[in-house]
This record gives sequence, C-alpha cells and structure tokens, in this order.
Amino acid sequence: MAMTVINPATGETVKQYDEMTPEQASEIIDQTHEAFLSWRETSFSERAALMKKAGQLLRDNKQQYGELMAVEMGKPITQGIAEAEKCAWVCDFYADNAEAFLAREPVATDASHSFVSYQPLGVVLAVMPWNFPFWQVLRFAAPALMAGNTGVLKHASNVPGSALAIERIFIDAGFPPNVFRTLLIGSKQVDAVIHNPKIAAVTLTGSTPAGKAVASAAGAALKKSVLELGGSDPYVVLADADLGLAVDSCVTSRLINGGQSCIAAKRFIVVESLVVEFTERYVAKMKSFTMGDPLDPDIQVGPQARADLRDDLHRQVTDSVAKGAKLLLGGEIPEGPGAYYPPTVLADVVKGMPAYDEELFGPVAAIIKVKDEDEAIAVANDSIFGLGACVFTQDVARGEMIAETKLQAGACFVNAFVRSDPRLPFGGIKESGYGRELGPFGIREFVNIKTVYVK
Repeated sequence: MAMTVINPATGETVKQYDEMTPEQASEIIDQTHEAFLSWRETSFSERAALMKKAGQLLRDNKQQYGELMAVEMGKPITQGIAEAEKCAWVCDFYADNAEAFLAREPVATDASHSFVSYQPLGVVLAVMPWNFPFWQVLRFAAPALMAGNTGVLKHASNVPGSALAIERIFIDAGFPPNVFRTLLIGSKQVDAVIHNPKIAAVTLTGSTPAGKAVASAAGAALKKSVLELGGSDPYVVLADADLGLAVDSCVTSRLINGGQSCIAAKRFIVVESLVVEFTERYVAKMKSFTMGDPLDPDIQVGPQARADLRDDLHRQVTDSVAKGAKLLLGGEIPEGPGAYYPPTVLADVVKGMPAYDEELFGPVAAIIKVKDEDEAIAVANDSIFGLGACVFTQDVARGEMIAETKLQAGACFVNAFVRSDPRLPFGGIKESGYGRELGPFGIREFVNIKTVYVK
C-alpha cells in the first residue's frame, strides 16, 4: 500500500510513500531496542550535546520545514517556521534540564541510605497527529531521548515527509543509529506494534476514539501510556473583562493553525451584559484574518488539512444552524480547489447543538450567552473534554481562583490564551486524556521510578 500526500491547498497529489510491511516495522523495532541497550548507558552531557545540535538544525532549516508543513497539511508558512523554532526550544530545554529533573532524590528512612532513581524504560512508541507535525513529535522525543529511552514514530498518514524529516534531524545531529526511527505504517498496524515485546510504552496525541483504541491495546499489553486527546476549550468572559484583550486573545486562539488545534479556543462563554459588544467586536476581528495559499507569508488562515475533515466541520455548522444557532460570519464552502473553510462565527449556541456538544476542529467559533459567573463556570465544565480553559476578568485574584479551583481542565489560563510551553506540564482530564507532557512531569512519564534501599 502507499501513503499519498495531497496538498490541501490545491487538491493535487504531492508524493507517494510505500507503507512498511509488518516485518519491516518489526525489524526497525528490533534495531531501536538494540540501540537502547547502549543509549541508556550514555551520560546526560553526551545526550545534551546531541540534542542541542538537533535544536540548531531545526533553527537552521526552519524555512524548509515550514514549507513542508504548508504543503503536507496546509499550515501557514509563518506558523510552520514558528513551530520549528518552538521545537528547537524544547530540545534546548531538555538538554539543559533533563539531568536535574531526573537526579537521584534521597529519602530519609531507617536504611543507611535510600533514594529514588529515575531509569529509562526502553523503546517508546509515539502515535502522532498531523496538525502540529513537528511540535507534537519533538515534545515527546526531546524528553524521552534525554531520559535514555529510544523512540519509534508512527505519524499521521498525510505527513510522512515530516516524519522522515524529523528522523533525519536526529541522524544529522549525530545521534547513534536507530535511537529514533520512523515507521511508515497505517493505523491498522498500531495494535501489533504496541504488543511487540520490545515496545516498553506508548504515547498518543490525537482524537478521543484513537486514544481509547490505543489505551485498550496498551492496557491489554500492560504497557504505560500517555494520551493527549481532543478538547473543546471554554473561554469565559466575565462582566469586568478587558474586552479588547479578550476579543484579540479569543480570535487569535480560535484561528491558530486554521483552528485545527486541541487547545484552540472553541466555546466562547460570555455573560449577557457583554455578549452583544463582544460578538460585534469578535466578528469584526475574525473578518480581518486573510485566508489563502499557506505558502504566502501574508496569509493567516490556510486550508483545512483534508477535504473530508473540512466537510465534517461544515456538517457541524449546518446542523447547529438547523437547530437554531445564528450564523454571523462564514459558514459556506468556497468555490475552487483546496480544502478551504472560512472563519465562521455562530451565536445563540445552546446545548444539543454540535457547536456546543462536539469539538469543532476548524476556524468556527461558538458564542454562548450566560447570565452570570456561576452559569459561565457550569457551562464551561459541561463538556466531555478537559484539556484547556481560560477566564477573562480584571479581578486577577478572582480569575486565579476560578482557574485553579473551578474550571475542569489540565491547563487553565487567566487573561491569556491557552498554549503549551516546555517549562509547564501539558495534558488533560476527562476525555481529553491522561498523563502529562513537558516540564519535569513530562520527562518522568517514561521512566522507572525506582526505589533503592541500602542497609
């Protein structure tokens, strides 16, 4: 079978890649496990020097990688370049901090001495999505490799070029052969890979159904898993919010990567005293973003990654309108080639509509009117998801309290849109998954937290 890359901006076939057979995938896993046996013995300083080189390669070739992302999945090139730079940051962050994060921790007991040690597990399988084809991979690979693990990547089938480019980065940086490899396989082979005895653990970023399938396979094989799944992030706008800041942040977050982000702002929950002005300003701001060829540096919104995904998004919009939502902007598939969908605003969104109940993975905003703060918090938490959340208020202390104790999500921001940061743990609750990436918590997910007791 072949993996076919279709440029979402033109609908044209870019390139085809041969899918690996189960035997070829198994051979690569064998090689990656063999590499682990020596890689785990390297020092943190050796690993850090190589990881720094990987970061520099990402910076040196960011234009090339931005173009690759634009062609494979439609990301505006300026955002692709920024993604490559962020990947370099996460490489540097773990090169600088891994040793401290995994340092031996003494514990006072009745032994002569006892301590907690963090030891690598082995080969970690990463099942990664297309929407941030470099960042999703590097935020797993940098900590996993710095911890002494090796990795194999099963990337989304529409971004095989990105998968191979990342493998090449580690090779060119001087990592030993087979410390990081790409498996060009489809989703049907993932279960068998998870059950391969030389796979120690698995991490997935993707949809909730995909996460449930991987969790089931990992559980059956008794292997550690980390899942970062979908999200329908609520952005709560309270009566005392700085409206200019709120609108700018909400629109920016909604349209990053064409709205194709798990932590994009998706549900805008606005108290009734502000909802009219917020909506007017929000629509005007959405109109100012330009959609077009993602290779054009002046373009802010590219196509959706695939035509079928665009069509699913449009169905969610039309079904919501049929159930009473008010279409204020967009909502029509443009003529011509490409999987384009315009910035779209739905108002009067209520429970029972797709725009309320489901994740909108594209540039569609759902505005929900509420009476007051209590109802806003209740609506924000009325979701199967719990990835990110945000609250806008000029009472910063109250906003902090709401973020910390009221909003049900893994990352809660006050007066700023939700984003991932190498220094902070990232992940969700409920059907947004479990486990954490990034920060000191992320690097400790795929290690043996070992007790050593010496009498």
